[in-house]
Amino acid sequence: MTAITYAVRGLGQALKGLDRVWAALILLFAALAVFLPEQAAESVVFTLRAFGWILPFLLISVLLAAWLKAAGADRLIGAAVSRSPVRAIALAAAFGALSPFCSCGVVPLMAALLAAGVPLSAVMAFAMASPIMDPEMFVLTSVVVGLPFTLAKTVAALFMGLFAGFATLGLERAGLLEGALRPGIGGGCGGGCSKPSLEPVALRWAFWHEGERRAAFAGEAKTVTLFLAKWLLLAFALESLMVAWLPPETVTAYLGGAGWSAIPLSVVVGVPAYLNGFAAIPLIDELMNLGMAPGAALAFLTAGGVTSLPAAMAVYALVKRPVFLWYLGLALLGSLAVGYGYQGLLVLVG
Repeated sequence: MTAITYAVRGLGQALKGLDRVWAALILLFAALAVFLPEQAAESVVFTLRAFGWILPFLLISVLLAAWLKAAGADRLIGAAVSRSPVRAIALAAAFGALSPFCSCGVVPLMAALLAAGVPLSAVMAFAMASPIMDPEMFVLTSVVVGLPFTLAKTVAALFMGLFAGFATLGLERAGLLEGALRPGIGGGCGGGCSKPSLEPVALRWAFWHEGERRAAFAGEAKTVTLFLAKWLLLAFALESLMVAWLPPETVTAYLGGAGWSAIPLSVVVGVPAYLNGFAAIPLIDELMNLGMAPGAALAFLTAGGVTSLPAAMAVYALVKRPVFLWYLGLALLGSLAVGYGYQGLLVLVG
């Protein structure tokens, strides 16, 4: 037997009992180190840089979610929005379109709110609108691409949130998509047990004065941080390979054409090719300069923003498979509607 075979067997034995995500991450880098050592080094640097960039946003969202849980505010929010789901969807979509949370940073908030009993429709509206636009992206997009396109992207974020929220509300009222969270997520229930209680609880914003609430805060923060860290590290590692093997020039070659027919292709290509919201801004500017239809450009940014690899993997790990597939379907259908709607509006006014 060769040395590589012995090494593989030894690594397999060492990984027995390890969490499957951590095991996959270790195996990925081990394979790269053996067969593509240069790419392994580049992937390590890329993964650590990407994780370091998102870490502040991740920590803010995790601490906020843990604070809501420890203070008892998550159940109060759940009780409030359950009384008026239509208003909750509208507010969630508007807040998501304007909030600074990225698609990965909103995942711990999704877990906390779903575990508290907040309807999936409101959570879906927020999660769908949030990654498409935020204040910093608004400024950068308006400078690089132009204000009219940036305003269209902001409206698209609001539309996507409302579309996802009300479509999900229809399924909820039909008795579908119950128990969205995977078992073990969100206080150990994860949607696999009885519906969370929405009875009001004592609200304690200064939770640190009570030992039980401090423990709840620490436990929630630790669990969600480790959960997201492993999935995001794996996602960024895979993303590093996409950067190496799917360069922007390849995307440009397929999406540089104009016309209505480019919109479906932009949605399909946007799912795997969209790597980062800020990196996508100069790419889209270049594509539009090459003649890409504005509707196709908007569809690419909308579909890619919601279904980018790190975000999609985090959502997949959080919710059950039917909910995840519904999430992807909403992103694709909504992006098509956004692309065709924007392109049609430009034709009418132009």
